[in-house]
Amino acid sequence: MNSIIVAFHTLGCKLNFAETSTLIRKFRELGYQITDFDKEADIYIIHSCSVTSVAEKKSRAAIYQAHRRNPKAFIAVIGCYSELEAKKLKAISGVQWVLGNQEKFRITELISRDFSTNLEVSVTSLDSEPSKNLQEFHPAYSSGDRTRSFLKIQDGCDHFCSYCSIPYARGKSRSPSVQEALQWAQKAAADGVKEIVLTGVNIGDFGRKNGESLYDLLQLFDKGRIVKRVRLSSIEPELLSDDIIRLIAESRVLMPHFHIPLQSGSDTILKRMKRKYTTKVFESRVKYIKQLMPYACIACDIIVGFHGETDELFEETRQFIQSLPLSYMHVFTYSERSNTPAASLDGKVSPQIKHQRSQMLHQYSAAKLDQFYKLCQHQWVNVLFESENTDGMMSGYSENYIRVETPFREDFVNQIIHLPLEQRNVTGNYAYYPR
Repeated sequence: MNSIIVAFHTLGCKLNFAETSTLIRKFRELGYQITDFDKEADIYIIHSCSVTSVAEKKSRAAIYQAHRRNPKAFIAVIGCYSELEAKKLKAISGVQWVLGNQEKFRITELISRDFSTNLEVSVTSLDSEPSKNLQEFHPAYSSGDRTRSFLKIQDGCDHFCSYCSIPYARGKSRSPSVQEALQWAQKAAADGVKEIVLTGVNIGDFGRKNGESLYDLLQLFDKGRIVKRVRLSSIEPELLSDDIIRLIAESRVLMPHFHIPLQSGSDTILKRMKRKYTTKVFESRVKYIKQLMPYACIACDIIVGFHGETDELFEETRQFIQSLPLSYMHVFTYSERSNTPAASLDGKVSPQIKHQRSQMLHQYSAAKLDQFYKLCQHQWVNVLFESENTDGMMSGYSENYIRVETPFREDFVNQIIHLPLEQRNVTGNYAYYPR
């Protein structure tokens, strides 16, 4: 048994979490001991994020925390922030390895080789265009959650939206074949989970370079031979085809839950963002979903305060959002990324106005979620309950992503329970009290 203790801290997207889980399994296979990040360890691995300045700040804070916890420990920083800012990270006290999005999958090899030697900081991503060589697909899936696994089916992005640093950090769009994705899904399902969430940077692009498609993959999942439930993570509106929507509407395996990035309800701003669709396209997707699935959950992402977002253009976004039957929104304040084209655009919005717009849309989101929950009242749903026991209560999610709480029962863990949505508790969630 290896006596070296390793602790992980993961920031950012579900893709990062799936990859971290895969790395943890590799360390365990080699005999390393895994502990929580808030415990003392010999090696701390921070899986970083660079999508916003706040994410970068949190990544640095995790490094400082690890160094304070054990000044003698070695620290590895991996992921998107490492890919884009390796020089900055290598200068932080205690940092031993700085590995980008290709090299991070060699971390067990590098640590096994270097840990017992006289180490020097290893910086592996200094190219001014670090993404150009990121073309290999590394499969990953999360484990440890007794009910749900996040399965990586795609990586990278070819869209290069003007505000986004992710294509520079994760490289070109790439994905496995349909059969390879199904093989990894079977491995994830072997842990006993009832639900798989398909994740990636741009999952709608799955299979494009292989002559396959996301629709092809979903058709095979729909047969129900691998797992009982499959849920999509975020999918771009122009890649969410009528065929996919119809397939989900007719399926018992594919969940009626859609997360569709909008980013702005103004076509002027969408054009400045270099998005690949118009508000008309987005609206058509939402309306078609609701036509086939009246109780489907539809979430979206919104960015407020993008360069050039005047009061008039924000009003277009506000009115557009109000006109649509959205279930809730993830609201983000625009964070300028220095390596992106948007950084040089004019029309900067003040922090105060950004905050006001963010607060307004957060209130709209809460109201829309309340409306959606009211719409679904008295419906019978199937809830997959999770294992966490919080003050004697457990919770789970329905097919259309409604959270339901119930008194903890061990026999409910990782079970799908058919129940009515009748009453809501003080948190606003539905509560179920079996007789």
